[in-house]
Amino acid sequence: MKTQLHVKMNEALYLRNPESTILGKNILKQSIILIHKSGFENFTFKKLAELIGTTEAGVYRYFENKHKLLVYLTAWYFAWIEFKIMFHTNNMSNPVFRLMRVISLLSETVGDDLQTEYIDESLLHQIIIAEGSKAYLTKQVGDDNKQQFFKPYKDLCAVISKLILDCNPAYKYPKSLASTLIEMAHFQKFFMNNLPSLTDFSATKNDSDIVAFLTDLVCRSLSIKNSEASF
Repeated sequence: MKTQLHVKMNEALYLRNPESTILGKNILKQSIILIHKSGFENFTFKKLAELIGTTEAGVYRYFENKHKLLVYLTAWYFAWIEFKIMFHTNNMSNPVFRLMRVISLLSETVGDDLQTEYIDESLLHQIIIAEGSKAYLTKQVGDDNKQQFFKPYKDLCAVISKLILDCNPAYKYPKSLASTLIEMAHFQKFFMNNLPSLTDFSATKNDSDIVAFLTDLVCRSLSIKNSEASF
């Protein structure tokens, strides 16, 4: 039996819960496809409605604007990543091994999770890499933050920062290192495929190179020997 993963979303992000109806789920599914294909700047609810075969007003009944839709998708993704981290590290007792596993999960190419039929995580991951920062690099970021739109991202950082402190309780910058790991995993992959002069991995384009880089960064920051990080 297939287990459906349910991510509880901030109700302030939508006018009507998109996961509650077939149309709403289709809005999520097709918006991911359209944003991935044409980019967020060129994405409109009119184009989305035409793709789905509904009215533009029908889309607006679920989301106030496309910014809130992007924040919704971004928040969903980070909540899903946190779930994956907890699932894959739950039986690991060694904190260093757990942190190394997190680095791999953040850096690896994401496949589509069949537990979520209306979310293509593979495409969503690529959107997060290319468009995700647009969810919070806005003039209204303060107001959005007050409404806790970015809580899933903060929760993910909190999980990783705790793992960092488990490895080295004396480390002074666990939150900064946690958010740096997430952003670097995204930026290095983006640079690798689009701005090759900004990375050392454009020739190979291997996820393992990003993992090695972030592992080296973490080990040096936390004074962990490379031999301790091998599992």
